[in-house]
Amino acid sequence: MLRSRRLSFAIAFSSLMMFTAPHANAAEQDAVKRPNILFVYTDDQAPWGFGASGYDQAVTPHIDQLAEEGARFTNAFVTTPVCSPARVALMTSRYASEYRVLDFIPQPGHRLYDPDGDVGLDPEAVTFPEVLQQAGYRTGLVGKFHVGDWTRTEDKKYHPTNQGYDYFMGLTGGGTSPDNPLLEKNGLVEQFEGLTTDILTDHALEFIREHHKQPFLLSVHYRAPHAKWLPVAEEDWAPYAELDPEIPNPDYPGLRTELVKQKTREYLASISGVDRNLGRLLKLLDELNLRDETVVIFTSDHGYNMGHNGITHKGNGSWIVEPLPPATEHVRRGDRPNMYDNSIKVPLIVRWPGEIEPGTIVDDTVTSLDCYPTLVELAGAPLPADHLVRGRSLVSLFQGDTPADWEQDYYGEYSQIHYSRADMRCYRTREWKLIRDFRDPSRDELYHLTEDMGETKNLIDEDRAEIKTVILELSRRIEEKMEEVGDDLMIRTDEVE
Repeated sequence: MLRSRRLSFAIAFSSLMMFTAPHANAAEQDAVKRPNILFVYTDDQAPWGFGASGYDQAVTPHIDQLAEEGARFTNAFVTTPVCSPARVALMTSRYASEYRVLDFIPQPGHRLYDPDGDVGLDPEAVTFPEVLQQAGYRTGLVGKFHVGDWTRTEDKKYHPTNQGYDYFMGLTGGGTSPDNPLLEKNGLVEQFEGLTTDILTDHALEFIREHHKQPFLLSVHYRAPHAKWLPVAEEDWAPYAELDPEIPNPDYPGLRTELVKQKTREYLASISGVDRNLGRLLKLLDELNLRDETVVIFTSDHGYNMGHNGITHKGNGSWIVEPLPPATEHVRRGDRPNMYDNSIKVPLIVRWPGEIEPGTIVDDTVTSLDCYPTLVELAGAPLPADHLVRGRSLVSLFQGDTPADWEQDYYGEYSQIHYSRADMRCYRTREWKLIRDFRDPSRDELYHLTEDMGETKNLIDEDRAEIKTVILELSRRIEEKMEEVGDDLMIRTDEVE
């Protein structure tokens, strides 16, 4: 196990820092060399969507290199399998339901946009960039934020610069085109020419060049591989132009196999665009001699399905079969709300030279809630006294020392309110997974993961004593977690009836 004195020294040093100071002064910054943090966050990237995961159809040499040089987590989950609530959880280490962010937040121009609505991350919440900012880090966000529409009001209360980022350049909402995008820079929205992933990387590189002489946190939140996927650079399309993709379950009844293959090629090309740009970021760290001084974290906001279980997309999934299953009272024809593993699991890779043994594999269950305390510990900063943090630092895990009491179970939530309606809560152990839909109990699901990792056989209606016992136990745990986080779903009968 590799472990230097750098981290313990940094943590000890944090006691000298005042959390209320706007920035640590130069003498404090020089007292100890805290690592820079490059946090790369993709959109809709499946847990299988890179070569090092074992999926050899993905051409991702730089993501794979990062895994070879650091630690790869094989059981990393997000708390909600849809964009905005997943991002709220990342920023706060709290469940998004605690902030009443239940589904993606529509942006101006979207047909679901409500100009009178006011859904977003409470500006009073203490985010991890705020903690690092107060600890003396220069903080920047390039790309997608999507935890509230700041264009509605003059105070821009949901703007990234009100949530701990000194600098922002990127999307004003949840989406833009893959090329020639409208992006905000220096407070102004303008159209840029070129591929969106490349443009965002250009500005991320600019931030590193300008701020590399002091500790920095740079969050690079790519729009890709969110659909639509094309156009991409020729070099990103080349590996897939003639590819006849293997698909996960070609015998699924009614699966539109050729459409799945087409989508797979385009999706993988979009991931390769991210990979190429990750290579640009890693190259600059090397050129500036920052490799050993920078922790690089690569992950995604949630996963993705590509024909798995007959669907595409994430938690608000869509059937890709014909004929489409019929609509139900709460679910439109063609929709498949879900909390499949491919929706809630994500890539997670951490590289920290000198501290993480290259090629480390971590099989422990971790969640996006854990990123906040991890980043704060890496920065040698104290956790805020006035903000409850639900996650656990991952530092001991990627340094090869899993605590004996590390909780291996997972709890997740997703209340779909756009398009179809579902109120799903999920509890997952290493052996079993229960999903309850409080809006429509006929949609409840139980999977025996040790025998059915693909979640192909729903056991919820089986009349066996073992099944009934498991359902009762996991239901109890779901309700305990709901009570713990103050989830009022069970008493909102006017909404679920």
